[in-house]
Amino acid sequence: MRTHMDRLRHTILFECLLLAICIPFLSWFLHQPAGHIGALSVMLSLAAMGWNYAYNLLFDHGLKRLGKPLYPRSLRLRIVHACLFELGLLFATIPGVMYWMNYSLLQAFTLDLSFLLMVPVYTVFFNGCYDKFFPVPALQAN
Repeated sequence: MRTHMDRLRHTILFECLLLAICIPFLSWFLHQPAGHIGALSVMLSLAAMGWNYAYNLLFDHGLKRLGKPLYPRSLRLRIVHACLFELGLLFATIPGVMYWMNYSLLQAFTLDLSFLLMVPVYTVFFNGCYDKFFPVPALQAN
């Protein structure tokens, strides 16, 4: 399994790159000031980082408990992993989006749903690259 420091690096890199992509795009798309979108994005990012760490740890332990190998991970497993992560995060972030953007439940759900569709694609791509650039030490010898 990955170390706690490796998980921390993964989480920080994941969120920073996602923020660098999302803030300018959402500011433009939603016709909102970058500072307003940036503050919301950072708030959601902090929530996602906490969930990311806990979720990945639980997911790895779940794989071990099922007797499944942690690595290498198939594309199918990566897709399942990303979708379950986003579904869990969706329920936690809708109230914050409603409050910050002054959105109705439907508007906040729609905005979060767009992330639910986009972020798993980013997650699969990011995690594949991360595993290449930062392989698990035990796998480097293989």
